[in-house]
Amino acid sequence: MATPVLEVRNLTRDYVTSGGFLRPAKMVHAVKSVNFTLQKGKTLAVVGESGCGKSTLARMITLIDAPTAGEILIDGLKADAHHVTREMRQKVQIVFQNPYGSLNPRQKIGDVLGEPLLLNTDMKAPERRDKAMAMLTKVGLGPEHFNRYPHMFSGGQRQRIAIARALMLNPSFLVLDEPVSALDLSVQAQILNLLKDLQDEFGLTYVFISHDLSVVRYIADEVMVMYFGDVVEHGTRDAVFGDPQHEYTRTLFAATPNSSVESIKARLAKKAALVG
Repeated sequence: MATPVLEVRNLTRDYVTSGGFLRPAKMVHAVKSVNFTLQKGKTLAVVGESGCGKSTLARMITLIDAPTAGEILIDGLKADAHHVTREMRQKVQIVFQNPYGSLNPRQKIGDVLGEPLLLNTDMKAPERRDKAMAMLTKVGLGPEHFNRYPHMFSGGQRQRIAIARALMLNPSFLVLDEPVSALDLSVQAQILNLLKDLQDEFGLTYVFISHDLSVVRYIADEVMVMYFGDVVEHGTRDAVFGDPQHEYTRTLFAATPNSSVESIKARLAKKAALVG
């Protein structure tokens, strides 16, 4: 079997809260001994309620925060968040939830896209410009957008720019932290389709953080359910959605409204019958 793009072994993150008057400091176990592997070209969705540890996990595997214990292997190489080499930085990139806050408002889009190349490669300015131009086209924008500022774009366009920036270094995998939750539904669909198209074209690997189960069902190959820092269920999308094994997973799915046309018609029919 090929070397996994990402392997996580017993990954743990603890925090110590500050104490106060008559209130001692307390240890918070944000992520508890998480294990998984992810193969090239696949999407792992990490789901759970707010505060379950999803974003903490994302920050560790993107080498922003160091784990308390455990290890991360990217393309078979052990990653160290305390000492991130240029090579390792190129292997993992992140797309954040808020496209309004993730772009420097004082930078033109061409500079936004060229900056990762400037900091992490030896490319000359003409090469950086050509690659940025090409990447704009890949995400559905055009050369006319190169010299514009972020405030001149819609939310969906800004998220396209954020995705383009994340791909500039040809990473081994992307962490997508709630990448469509701040967007309108129609724009969400466009961005999800873009992510699928890019994955097919470049063989991309995704870790997709979300609380929206309809989005997860559309994009994921595997689903990992977290609850208070623990992984309580992990399997293929069809297995987890078709026959959830853990009580928390069943509760989570039951609390999510079904937005299919058939379910909406059924709810309306039931309401009409009660009124009648």
